[in-house]
Amino acid sequence: MNRIGLFAAAALVVLALLSSMLFVVDQRQFGVVYALGQIKEVITQPGLNFKLPPPFQNVSYIDKRLLNLDGNDTTPVLTAERQPVVIDWYVRWRITDPTQYIRNVGLDEATGANRLSNVVRSAFNQEVNKRTVRELLSSERDEVMNDVKNQVLAQVKGAQPWGIDVVDVRVTRVDYSEAITESVYRRMEAERKRVANELRSTGAAESEKIRADADRQREVIIANAYRDAQKVKGEGDAQAAAIYADAFGRDPQFAHFYRSLEAYRATLNKRSDLLVVDPDGSEFFRAFRGGAGASGPRR
Repeated sequence: MNRIGLFAAAALVVLALLSSMLFVVDQRQFGVVYALGQIKEVITQPGLNFKLPPPFQNVSYIDKRLLNLDGNDTTPVLTAERQPVVIDWYVRWRITDPTQYIRNVGLDEATGANRLSNVVRSAFNQEVNKRTVRELLSSERDEVMNDVKNQVLAQVKGAQPWGIDVVDVRVTRVDYSEAITESVYRRMEAERKRVANELRSTGAAESEKIRADADRQREVIIANAYRDAQKVKGEGDAQAAAIYADAFGRDPQFAHFYRSLEAYRATLNKRSDLLVVDPDGSEFFRAFRGGAGASGPRR
């Protein structure tokens, strides 16, 4: 039993030793083998590899993929006309030489990202200081990104290369700082209100003009209609007078009687009317007395 336990313990020790000597490099990583704190070997190809057991050799991994770095600094940058703007940007970069990267930057990708962010921010500050807001927004936007990329590459590939490559630099947003933005919004709002008030005033003037023209046309139409109506009415009255004259000329006694009836109708047209006269001595009621007195007017 003691011999079996000894064999089992020895087998476990051997397995532990083998596991510490074997390591796998992923296709997305570099494998860096250290020997007493010094870089012994950099493995770039994926697969199973061997090394000495710790503490003689250790292995670390560095990402070899294309990395993104987003600039989220809200500190305003002054343009050529001294306008504070905020630049949002991103950088795509990768580690190309793990040995140089570890010696000049460090083992952690975050450390390299922080240092690269400082370099990119400084390059953007220099390029933005040379240009106006209009140039940043339109004509020289691509030129700014190319100049920043060239400055960053010159920095990371200089006397002490970082072992990285900057693939692309892009500007995602150029905006005024918050204080300036509020001022611009207020100025835009005031301008829109001014235009709206001007349009309302113009519309009100046009509406008054249209209304006055419509009233004038209405008065003209009513006047013309009244003129035509009076003309027709005059012609009708003339024809009626001619007819009456012709009819009354044929029978003067009937004409006198008819006119008396019209006078009675005009005088006694309401039930509440009260007329106190002498029927026997009044010429007004002569037509009611009949006889010879009703045959015609007195002479």
